[in-house]
Amino acid sequence: MSPMRRVYMDANATTPLLPEVMEAMRPYWMEHFGNASSIHLHGQQARKAVDHARETLAEFFNCHAAEVVFNSGGTEGDNTAIFGLLHPGDHFITTSIEHSAVLQAAQRMAQSGVETTFVAPQPSGLIDPTDILRAIRPETRLISVMLANNETGVIQPVEQIARIASDTGVFFHIDAVQGAGKVPIDVRKIGCHLLSISGHKMHGPKGVGAMYVRRGTPVESLLVGGSHERRRRAGTENVAGIVGLGKAAELAMHSLEDGTMARVALLRDRLEAEILRLPGTGVNGGSVSRPGAPGLDSATWESKTPVPRAANTTNIWFDQLEGEALVIALDLKGVAVSGGSACHSGATEPSHVLMAMGLDKTRARASLRFSLLKTATDADVDYVLQVVPEAVEHLRALSPVAAGTLG
Repeated sequence: MSPMRRVYMDANATTPLLPEVMEAMRPYWMEHFGNASSIHLHGQQARKAVDHARETLAEFFNCHAAEVVFNSGGTEGDNTAIFGLLHPGDHFITTSIEHSAVLQAAQRMAQSGVETTFVAPQPSGLIDPTDILRAIRPETRLISVMLANNETGVIQPVEQIARIASDTGVFFHIDAVQGAGKVPIDVRKIGCHLLSISGHKMHGPKGVGAMYVRRGTPVESLLVGGSHERRRRAGTENVAGIVGLGKAAELAMHSLEDGTMARVALLRDRLEAEILRLPGTGVNGGSVSRPGAPGLDSATWESKTPVPRAANTTNIWFDQLEGEALVIALDLKGVAVSGGSACHSGATEPSHVLMAMGLDKTRARASLRFSLLKTATDADVDYVLQVVPEAVEHLRALSPVAAGTLG
């Protein structure tokens, strides 16, 4: 009996290391094991590797190398922006579709006298920049909005929001964890003060990330105990991880230039279109639901075009099904997908992102996220399109509610 084919379509939860990343990291676990703060040869070798990775990330962000801070990942980056900038009496603006690393940090800041306004998305999953503008108060100090949503892939209008932040003298942080490697990042063009990424979402290692911190941004360090990272993040550098992140960033830049992500988008579109042939299905996020926002010209806000999404992501609802049951059924057939954020897997509550977009609990629970690796193939999509209809039909046949309601 031949082994079951397995197809991984949960890239937004994590990605495997690319072979080139593994090879770049290998020497820094064994031969070049030095502490990058040591002045002898072993330390110099480690420091050189960290400096090279920093230069690569500076190119990735389009910033100065001195503005790159290495850390443990997206959660630390998000926490740093919030805990490092906000003080009692400040006002914080974010959205109701952010990652829990932002939402729970905001909840903790409430205990310190920081009030947060949570801006809701349109039903399309898009944040209206004018809603951000309306939320600004004299005491507003920080705005934090994600670049690409981890569940729907919807790309937010961060340049317009950055202009609003600049015009009103407010700091602006972007959680770019799900956007990194899928859409080009240019912090100079965007105009943000802070931006966070994580290695394991872009075929790099887990436990390492980077943050862009614009010169002069008065963010306080979360960790103290050394002068590492120009005193912005204490702790001996994870040299092998940093090298891996640098290599992953280099490969990600190539993928954006050589058509790889455009190819992934075509695969995602084919997967989506074929699944939507099934009755009782639809996409969460992807179309503007109301006229363009007032105060923004048509060049910056076009209501007739589809909402942009990360190339690899689609979120689809299946009426008369429990999403969790479909995740398990597909896993038994060799296909790995997700019911939403991996940080909340096992939770009984429906996705806060989909609920914020206006879905009812039943449909939110009936939704699945398909997120493709950049190494995905036509054969992978073919296999998924073979097993999804079978699993859906089987589960609906078991549901008394579904009988006679779809067709």
